[in-house]
Amino acid sequence: MAYLLGVDTGGTYTDAVIVDEAADAVIGSAKALTSRPDLAIGVGAAIDAAIADAGVDPRQVAMVSLSTTLATNALVEGQGGRIAFVAIGFDDGDLKRAGLTEALRGDPVIRLAGGHNHAGGEVTQLDFATLRLALARVDDGITGFSVAASFATRNPTHEIAARDLIRDLTGKPVSCSHELSQALGGPKRALTAILNARLIGMLDRLITACEGHLEALGITARLMVVRGDGALVSANVAREKPIETILSGPAASIAGASWLSGETDALVSDIGGTTTDICLLRDGRPKIDPQGARVGPFRTMVEAVAMRTWGLGGDSEVHVREGLVGGLWLGPRRLMPISLAAKHHPLLVHGALDRALAQDVPASDGGQFAIPLWSDAPAGLDAREQTIVDRLAGGPLRLGHAVQSRMESPALARLVGRGLVILAGATPSDAAHTLGLVAAWDAEAAEKALTLFARRRIGAGTPLAVNASGLATQIIDQLTAQTADCLLQAGFAEDDRAWSDPAALAQHELTNAGLEQHRGVVKIQMSLGVPVIGLGASAATYYGAVGERLGTRMVLPAHGGVANAIGAVVGQVRVHATGTVTSAGEGAFAVHLPDGPKVFADRDQALDVLEAALHAEAEVAARASGVEEVRFSVSRDISQAEIENRVMFIEATLRVEASGRPRIARAG
Repeated sequence: MAYLLGVDTGGTYTDAVIVDEAADAVIGSAKALTSRPDLAIGVGAAIDAAIADAGVDPRQVAMVSLSTTLATNALVEGQGGRIAFVAIGFDDGDLKRAGLTEALRGDPVIRLAGGHNHAGGEVTQLDFATLRLALARVDDGITGFSVAASFATRNPTHEIAARDLIRDLTGKPVSCSHELSQALGGPKRALTAILNARLIGMLDRLITACEGHLEALGITARLMVVRGDGALVSANVAREKPIETILSGPAASIAGASWLSGETDALVSDIGGTTTDICLLRDGRPKIDPQGARVGPFRTMVEAVAMRTWGLGGDSEVHVREGLVGGLWLGPRRLMPISLAAKHHPLLVHGALDRALAQDVPASDGGQFAIPLWSDAPAGLDAREQTIVDRLAGGPLRLGHAVQSRMESPALARLVGRGLVILAGATPSDAAHTLGLVAAWDAEAAEKALTLFARRRIGAGTPLAVNASGLATQIIDQLTAQTADCLLQAGFAEDDRAWSDPAALAQHELTNAGLEQHRGVVKIQMSLGVPVIGLGASAATYYGAVGERLGTRMVLPAHGGVANAIGAVVGQVRVHATGTVTSAGEGAFAVHLPDGPKVFADRDQALDVLEAALHAEAEVAARASGVEEVRFSVSRDISQAEIENRVMFIEATLRVEASGRPRIARAG
């Protein structure tokens, strides 16, 4: 018999499922807390528990597939390693486009002369001397490099040369823009390479943790990873291109939602600890975003499901609105819930909360804690960052003790951004514990934290809430309202009618009146036109009220809390290779290949040469991911224009896709 093991690592939980391939059914599932900084603990606990729940021999596991929201969460929260960006042939204007400034977050930029033109010809020689000098000055805190050159998709030789030199001199990972996308648009392609470089260390740690535990259990099956478009790739490919795993968890959840519910047309809403991810399911398949995946503020060149992501989850930070009336707002930053922090550090958390509650004035730090996440001493810190790290060397501290002046707050924010520290505070998870809706962690600590938070004053001078239960109800109600708003925005955006501003329409007074079934001189009625499939560990806790608010059927399938892990093992490998042929003058056709353009006198010959090269590239990638029976599909997009009764060739883009199920390593 052959069993499939699916694993999904999210910001809060790591899920694992065992699927019986022959019966096409889930026979075991489990959850464990995602463990930081050592991801192996949570991964191992989830896998062990799922195997025990299924009652199977680990050696009978024939395939393992991993999905994750870690990359998505990192981009939403502005986390990831420090990198250096090598910009070849870019001017000042290029560096201000496509969100490059925001993505760099002050990390060093190495600007070099070089690059090519639109035809693939060299504009100027690559400046190796400047690159060597800059690399010698890079500090130890840099975890990787990204390289982007002008028109690298037409001729990548300068990116390749820079990459090879960086690897030789530093030994650190390098992300090249042409390896991630063949589309034109240098700044956007550079953005994708920058984000990829930030994520390499994070995903490598996750894959290593998973591989290590599989080996310890005697599982020799191939490890696959879910890409953002729902396809499977080998672990080695995912290590090199972690950016392709953004929206990996949501993409797997779509496949899992369809498999579990049998629904073919619905909005799928997956609530995790950090984000809410919503996608339209039509005819049983998700739509691919033609403009590239957007996560947080960044529009990348990564092919992914057309997923809309909001920084709203069970672990979202609770904010108080300014003004006389007050009110709450959730997200987008994830905090560790106080109830979970107390589970890990009971004496410290309860002691600090009790001391704060003994005082009459509201806590200046909101009752939050700073919790260190590093395993090895962090490198490349400035003086203020080092001061905070020294204070946290002995373990978690109240936020007001970890940061003792306003000048230190930006330093703490940088440590949080690098994933070295996480803040713990009041969250919807704590509200759910306080109201008795869940009992996974320390409910007493949650109630203390909300009691302290409720003392905050709104603009009118009155407390935010009378007690912890009152505040908890406000938080759950706000989560319901924001989730409904997210679903309405997605509904307007995906509707067949091209609505002008989905975000504004979702909050319009007519929309609210329609949802409330207004009856007066005018009668207004509104609801979603498709059901909602609610996924995620907390969906059953929160989503019943969301369905009522939107007047639609809420589908909460069995095993919906581990839909991501299920979706991870029901997918297929799909890899593609893309290339272009451009006009190099009348009667000349340039094929753009990795070693530079080659010119042919015959159009069809040029197209055939490119197709053969792409076919070989896609086949190698598919077989490297374990596909034995490879299926191919080819698309040709040829642009021509008629000038003075003559058809003139402009450009052709070819795409070859190779697909199939990965090989199942059957026991015995």
